[in-house]
Amino acid sequence: MRRAAFAIAAGAMAVSLAACGSAAESGDKSDSGDSAAKGDDIKVGLLLPENQTARYEKFDKPLIEKKVKELTNNKGEVVYNNAKQDASLQNQQVETMITNKVDVLIIDAVDAKAIAGSVKKAKDAGIPIVAFDRLAEGPIDAYTSFDNVTVGKTQGEALLKALGNKAKDGQIVMMNGSSTDPNAALFKEGAHSVLDGKVNVGREYDTKEWKPENANSNMEGAISAIGKDKIVGVYSANDGMAGGIITALKAAGIDDIPVTGQDAELAGVQRIVTGEQYMSVYKPYPQEANVAAEMAVLLAQGKSLDSIAKDKVDSPTTKAVPSVLVPVVSLTSANINDTVIKDGIYTVQEICTDKYKAACDKIGLK
Repeated sequence: MRRAAFAIAAGAMAVSLAACGSAAESGDKSDSGDSAAKGDDIKVGLLLPENQTARYEKFDKPLIEKKVKELTNNKGEVVYNNAKQDASLQNQQVETMITNKVDVLIIDAVDAKAIAGSVKKAKDAGIPIVAFDRLAEGPIDAYTSFDNVTVGKTQGEALLKALGNKAKDGQIVMMNGSSTDPNAALFKEGAHSVLDGKVNVGREYDTKEWKPENANSNMEGAISAIGKDKIVGVYSANDGMAGGIITALKAAGIDDIPVTGQDAELAGVQRIVTGEQYMSVYKPYPQEANVAAEMAVLLAQGKSLDSIAKDKVDSPTTKAVPSVLVPVVSLTSANINDTVIKDGIYTVQEICTDKYKAACDKIGLK
């Protein structure tokens, strides 16, 4: 897949694009990793949080596997587990990775706080940790994600644009992500920084486990509390929840109001094509995955991250974590061709199945 290259984010992109070089080119020892210097024959543990969101199995896992192979002359091995939204299971998976003596761990935490003890155990065992996508607590060595406050701002700005002069004619519903996900708090922060004072928030929810069915139930409650004629828009923190929200809106006879999203899931893109969903946030997964893989290989080999990690991020437990933050793009019906299709995430044929062909034709997606 080709990497996204958007002019609006060129400066920020330059940081993460530095990750293109081979890990073998960096010769300094890492100050943060405890593993001894190794060659290409390394074992990378990869722990992803859940399989309800399409990105983890469809993009992140294969992209990281591919990049690790590329950086290690096909000698590196990726050992994979998915926690299926179970924080206790993920802690057990860390224990298994320690027992299997992986050389480095990439962890996308189900619960950023609950993983901290397991992160320390891995660190004590000499295994460096890359926090992937979510800022895990504990003594992590590196972190890569998207600029998550900017994600929320992007969603909020899109919602305001869609509402136009109707922004204060009624009330919006805010459907935030899970309270156990630190990213959800950042999305919420960014959205509120844009929306506060410009819209009336009728109901706001932190959605348990990001599950679409929980968002659906919350939306039904909001419709009952506010009244279907008074809702003018919905802030949804991701596409999966947007699907549940839109189902509730349709059941109540509400249509033609803007709903936001995130992740550019295929179903979300198709809803954007039909106009059921207004926007999503497109996050260039190849970039984030490539950076995570490069960080992991460098740490496993006992090398410095200085060549790629130009930022520093503080977690609640660890200060100045070497980090790469990847920029994002607002995805609407106007730029599907220039984003997910151009970057090889989806083909027109995947998006424009028979069910969506007429809608695709209408917006010129061929």
